[in-house]
Parts: sequence; C-alpha cells; structure tokens
Amino acid sequence: MVWQIGAWLTGSEIILPGPLPVVKKLFALLKTERFLRALFSSTVRLLLGLLISVPLGVLAGLAAALDKRFAAFLQPFFSVIAATPVMSVILIAFLAFGSEKTPIFTVFLMVFPVIAANTIAGVKSVSPNLVELFKAYNLGRMEKLRFLYIPALLPFLAAGLNSGLSLGWKVAVAAEVLVQPLAALGTGMQMAKAQLETPELFAWTAATVIAAALSGLLLDALSLTFSRKKQ
Repeated sequence: MVWQIGAWLTGSEIILPGPLPVVKKLFALLKTERFLRALFSSTVRLLLGLLISVPLGVLAGLAAALDKRFAAFLQPFFSVIAATPVMSVILIAFLAFGSEKTPIFTVFLMVFPVIAANTIAGVKSVSPNLVELFKAYNLGRMEKLRFLYIPALLPFLAAGLNSGLSLGWKVAVAAEVLVQPLAALGTGMQMAKAQLETPELFAWTAATVIAAALSGLLLDALSLTFSRKKQ
C-alpha cells in the first residue's frame, strides 16, 4: 500500500512505478531465455566465489585461532578489506580479471574474512578445560580437530555461511552492474536503467532478492537436515 501510494504521489513510472507494473514485468522476464541465462550465470559466479572463499576462510580461521603469529599476519589483511570500498575492489579487479571473473573474485574477497572470523570465534568458544582434558589424555591434533574443534565450529560456520551468502549476492550483483558480463542479473539492471525502463529495473531487483532469499532458505534447510542426521 505504501509503495502504491508513493507511485500515485510521484505520478511518474520512470521515477517510481507501482507494484502492478513491476509484477507484470517480473513475470514477463521469468519467461525469457535472457533472464534464465542471466540467473544461471550469476548463480554460478556466486557459487564459484563461495567455493573458493569458504574452504580458504576455514583453513585461515583455524590457523589464526590456533597460532597467534598467523593471526597477527592476517589482521592487516582483514583491516584493509574492511576499509576498502567495494566499488574500488570491483574496479581494480576488473582491470586484472575482466568482466566474467570480477564478480567471482569480489565474492571471494568479501566473504573470505566473514568465514575466517566465524571460524576463529568457533574455535575460541571451546572451553579451555576441554583442551586441557585432551592434553591430559595425550590425544593428537587430528583427534582434537575431529572431536573438539569441529563440533564447536559448526554452528559458527553455519552462521558465517548465511552471512556470506547474503553478502555474496550483494557484491556479485554490484560487480555485475559495474563490469557488465554478457549474461548477468546486474547487467540486466544496468541495461534497464540505461533505457529508463524503471519497471524492468525493479523487476530485475525483485528477481535478485527472491533468488537470494530462496538460496538462504535452501541453506537453512540443508543445515537443519545435517543437524538432524548428526543427532
């Protein structure tokens, strides 16, 4: 209702289209091969970025949590990423990797610190008493990792994946808007904006939000299934 009232008050579909034109345009987009290719390509780029950032983030987080020297080594890197504007990262990556690989690299660079930080928090949540108990029984590093650190790490890793997934969608589409790969959700947004097709721009945006929400629900379902099997 607020959206529709805003559209009436604006009186211009170019500035703020109403919900109905956007919904109609969204359903029209869903039937096109162009949209399906864009959705598939953007999803693949997102998954590739996550497949790189998650394992490396877990390994770096484990090393930093168990070794203060490695944590000190990573800290400046994390500080630089946190302070650097995402748009600067995208533009610099575009010069090095081109339009197709820039979203992948951007997802990796933004999600990696999130996974590493959650991994560090998970390891540090382990009770020192349990660590001493494992030492008392002379259990090796693999036993500590399998029976002590990994169970404590899983809830933090699940939270990190949720945060990383939503962040990954945002930065991937932002990168696509700037560098415009051949088939991408962000490219569709940019083309709609250039042609002043505001209802289509809103439709591309709505499609991206829905895709991100569905992927989040899928991740939650997988986490819940894994937890039940573990129990």
